[in-house]
Amino acid sequence: MTIARDLPDKCLSLLLPLHRKKQQQQGLDAAHLKESRTEEERRVRANDREYNERFQYASNCIVTSKYNVLTFLPVNLFEQFQEVANTYFLFLLILQLIPQISSLPWFTTIVPLALVLSITAVKDATDDFFRHKSDNQVNNRQSQVLIHGSVQNEKWMNVRVGDIIKLENNQFVAADLLLLSSSEPHGLCYIETAELDGETNMKVRQSVPVTSELGDPHNLAAFDGEVVCEPPNNKLDRFSGTLYWRECKCVLTNQNMLLRGCVLRNTEACYGLVIFAGPDTKLMQNSGRTKFKRTSIDCLMNTLVLWIFCFLVCMGVILAVGNAVWEKEVGSLFQSYLPWDPPVDNFLFSAFLSFWSYVIILNTVVPISLYVSVEVIRLGHSYFINWDRQMFCSQCLTAAEARTTTLNEELGQVEYIFSDKTGTLTQNIMSFNKCSINGQVYGEITDPLEPKPKRLDFTAFNPLADPDFCFHDASLLECVKVGDQHTHDFFRLLSLCHTVMSEEKSEGELLYKAQSPDEGALVTAARNFGFVFRSRTPGTITVTELGRQVTYSLLAILDFNNIRKRMSVIVRDPQGRIRLYCKGADTLLLERLHPCNQELMNVTSDHLNEFAADGLRTLALAYRELTEEEWEDWSQSHRCADTASDCREERLADAYEQIEQDMMLLGATAIEDKLQEGVPETIAILSLANIKIWVLTGDKQETAVNIGYSCKMLTDDMGEVFIVNGHTVQSVRQELRSVIPSIRLP
Repeated sequence: MTIARDLPDKCLSLLLPLHRKKQQQQGLDAAHLKESRTEEERRVRANDREYNERFQYASNCIVTSKYNVLTFLPVNLFEQFQEVANTYFLFLLILQLIPQISSLPWFTTIVPLALVLSITAVKDATDDFFRHKSDNQVNNRQSQVLIHGSVQNEKWMNVRVGDIIKLENNQFVAADLLLLSSSEPHGLCYIETAELDGETNMKVRQSVPVTSELGDPHNLAAFDGEVVCEPPNNKLDRFSGTLYWRECKCVLTNQNMLLRGCVLRNTEACYGLVIFAGPDTKLMQNSGRTKFKRTSIDCLMNTLVLWIFCFLVCMGVILAVGNAVWEKEVGSLFQSYLPWDPPVDNFLFSAFLSFWSYVIILNTVVPISLYVSVEVIRLGHSYFINWDRQMFCSQCLTAAEARTTTLNEELGQVEYIFSDKTGTLTQNIMSFNKCSINGQVYGEITDPLEPKPKRLDFTAFNPLADPDFCFHDASLLECVKVGDQHTHDFFRLLSLCHTVMSEEKSEGELLYKAQSPDEGALVTAARNFGFVFRSRTPGTITVTELGRQVTYSLLAILDFNNIRKRMSVIVRDPQGRIRLYCKGADTLLLERLHPCNQELMNVTSDHLNEFAADGLRTLALAYRELTEEEWEDWSQSHRCADTASDCREERLADAYEQIEQDMMLLGATAIEDKLQEGVPETIAILSLANIKIWVLTGDKQETAVNIGYSCKMLTDDMGEVFIVNGHTVQSVRQELRSVIPSIRLP
């Protein structure tokens, strides 16, 4: 309609009917498209519910319950009659309703059957009631939605795709939102993603530049940008889309998204556009359907009941054959005064009816009370877990809570345990322990017989130092003081190459917010040795270097991911020099060094192996000088890859690979992450129970072996430890086959 404003009224009157007709046709096409095929892309227009409703996107109401008032009885009965015993006794009840074969009254079966079905139904109804209660609590949460230019309170269930929502500090995110603006500078905000990935470390999200200034509700009410993005999926770490607004085209990534389940932290307020709602959100896409679960005991009882039923059938067949023989040889002599009942006209039919009569008479062979007894025992065991004093946490004043009555028997069936290392076996509290700079190791105590050196006091040297930082090797601090260039470059890299956010509550009182604890430990180490990270903006990083404040222009950030296993930044210093700083796994970073680093690389590799043997987490550090021409050429290729609509991640990876070459090695870091309390004893006890334990770690092989001995997964009693280094299925299979003859079974 922006074009129509400049046209004469006559032309406008001709355009409006055409426009309405076109809108109606688009609506019909959208509806037909929705019915005919699955969603291939999503189109969302801000502040336009009429447009978005044409695509019939899901509402923000969620349902995790299995039943409702109408479906509870049929669905629950269907699930319960999947138990073999219940089906058997229903069949038995039907037989007892036939007078020709029934010798027992029907209520002898229906009463215990109804009792079992009722007890189980009450338990299932109670569980589902709490699901309904949880759903209602979530759906009725209040959210602030921008409606007709003003912020109004709405229930979560009434939020729709295309609405603009205002979030305040410590609020849960109602739906998957595109961050539009924030009260923080440069459109930044902080979120906690514990409900999504279990991580309590805060993460940073940033709005696209074209919308970061739309902080006023009046401006946001006039926002009519359109987002074209991927359809709903369960990938928490990926998002691709494009924002079209005011002839601008902005590429959207996961860094611009706030997902449902996140909590806004340390941010006064922010605004977001709803992209996915309700069951389409990534949180709900990962939740899956509620399934009817059977324990191993249930499966075993079903099998036993089947065998007992087969025994019952065999007994019935034998007795029916005996009846047929008796009726033919003896019973026929009494036909004159003891005739068969009217339906029976021969001995075979009499035997057939007798078979079912014996099935009814011998029905007590199948113990229906077994199921009732097992349910009572399960309930008792769940209370035993709740009452266990040894499972009471004195720090949190919290007792163990069995949320399901079948927990105890499932724990008894555990054969394998798969565990992560960091944050599970370890405390996830990282501390800077050792480092290697230009071939020299710092942080080691050379003579174990000598007393441990005193903890260094950094406050006299650096008033901005963190008082909680602990380091004992004074020689490293001395290298910083005398102005060793390699040491300065080492800590300068640590103060620049990261994604940490800094909050300065008062002059000199810094609080670092890191996405990962090891990154925070490295920045804190640089801070204590005189290279203090102070603040950052989307285009600058400010560092206090040995008391002198320096602001670097941040030209590019080459993100870390699980494939690259490294992170880089490209900065321009106040003198105009351009440098790339890189830190990452030594296995990948050492391959990208300039050939002149060969001697230093050999020495540093030995140091890395020593650090890994001590169970420390290691990283290699390197840098590269860039000319203005190299930067301009690479910047152009990076810009093209970043704005690509297809294969964007692959193109970015190629661009990163292009610039991260011919680097100069600075050194390596070693970070300690201590084991949780009681981990070795727990693993030893689990091993005695013949439970197999697998631990996943991304550390170097030497570190993994050392941690294995520390937590008693590997012990000195083991005859031989086999290490498999295959990188493909075939190579791993081949190596395993080669060690099988050497394995001595107990």
